[in-house]
Amino acid sequence: MDRRAVIEVIAGGLTRAVVVMLVLMAWLPAWAQRPGVAKIGVITSGSPALVDAFRQRLRELGYVEGQNVAIQVRAVTQPERFREVAAELVGHGVDVIVASGTATTRAAKEVTSTIPIVMVSVGNAVAAGFVKSLPRPGGNVTGQSMMGAETGLKGFDLLMEVVPRAKRVAALYSPEAAANVALGVLGAAAKSKEVTLQPVELDRPDDLDPALTAMGQARSDALLFFGLRFEQQIRIVEIVARNRLPAVYGTREAVDAGGLMSFGPKIPDLWRGAANYVDKILKGAKPSDLPVGQPTTFELVVNLKTAKVLGLTIPQSVLARADEVIQ
Repeated sequence: MDRRAVIEVIAGGLTRAVVVMLVLMAWLPAWAQRPGVAKIGVITSGSPALVDAFRQRLRELGYVEGQNVAIQVRAVTQPERFREVAAELVGHGVDVIVASGTATTRAAKEVTSTIPIVMVSVGNAVAAGFVKSLPRPGGNVTGQSMMGAETGLKGFDLLMEVVPRAKRVAALYSPEAAANVALGVLGAAAKSKEVTLQPVELDRPDDLDPALTAMGQARSDALLFFGLRFEQQIRIVEIVARNRLPAVYGTREAVDAGGLMSFGPKIPDLWRGAANYVDKILKGAKPSDLPVGQPTTFELVVNLKTAKVLGLTIPQSVLARADEVIQ
């Protein structure tokens, strides 16, 4: 074989090697291309845009995507896929998982007992079995937990101010919130106001139509939502509007979509808090040693357009306390 033939063979081999390398680089996750890059997996049942505050806080803490951190966001609306997606992230070798919601946190905990998990927008983390206690979580889960029933109770009080003649209030909640003490506290509050509370467990948004039919037969005057996932609340706003029932939601996005009122923690602040936990974990802290926090900032949003459609007049006492009023 002459010299020219040898060079062509070598060049051909190198070309094939380069092609194979490019294919592998395209197939592998972005974080696998840079050794030393912290790998964060995020599972959320809401819009990926909700993670913006998380990314912003990480930037403030010195993390730059593509340089020292890689973030993979998985927005999943089907609960049956939470575990599958969590297992996928574990398979990619993430350093930490951020899970938004009780169901997603449970799915992540089921697939790994070693990778740190930071929970966001979770109800009673102790009752759910995610942590042993708030001060000493134990295990591989930490983050923020909305312990107690204060949020649901506040929503109930607001509903009574806006619809003072209501005698039957349906409380729709998710199965994940069943272990929360909210139902007991709400029941006692309703009884003190001579109001009948109708607890309705709602697993899927499709379950709402028959639930509303049943509530219509029971002549429910208003609705209160708690413990429901973000996308559930958004999808059922239209159904509730068709039935012309006043309702208080847990997320402001539901009010943006046409809901009457919402009261709950500021979601961006929860995600910023999650970034603080991730930062500590990436710097060597163990989840078992990081106390679980609780939301400290809440917001009340009122939609006057919806109130007008429902024939309601929002009291000035409520408007004065509102963080935002949609005209």
